[in-house]
Amino acid sequence: MGSFVSQPLEPVKDVAPPEIASSAAPPEVASSANPVPVIAPGEPAPPAEAPLFNNCWSCRVLSGSGLIGAGGYVYWVARKPMKLGYPPGPGTIAQMVFGISIACWGVVILSDPKGKAFRTG
Repeated sequence: MGSFVSQPLEPVKDVAPPEIASSAAPPEVASSANPVPVIAPGEPAPPAEAPLFNNCWSCRVLSGSGLIGAGGYVYWVARKPMKLGYPPGPGTIAQMVFGISIACWGVVILSDPKGKAFRTG
C-alpha cells in the first residue's frame, strides 16, 4: 500500500525550444514560458482547447447530487441540536451557512449556466 502523491501522474517531457536565428523578436515574447503561436493574417484562429474535464451529463448529475446531499447533511447536523432546545451559537450558524453553500454549489453544477451560455445549436 503506497501513496501516489509522490509519483507524477504523467512523465514530464523536457523539450528544448528552438533557437531564434534573428534577434528581431524581443526575448520575452519568444521565451518557452509563454510561447506565441504563429498565425498568418488570412487564416482563421485555432479552436479553443477542450476543458480538462469534459462536462458530461452523468458527471454533472453525480457530482451535483453528491454536493446537494453533502450540504443537506452538514445543514441537518447543525440543525439537530436546535431541535433539542439548545440556542444556536455563531459556530452553529456558520455550519448551517456552509451546508447551504455546499448545496447551492451542487445546484450550480447541475444547472451548468456557463456551458449553456456557449452552446451552439
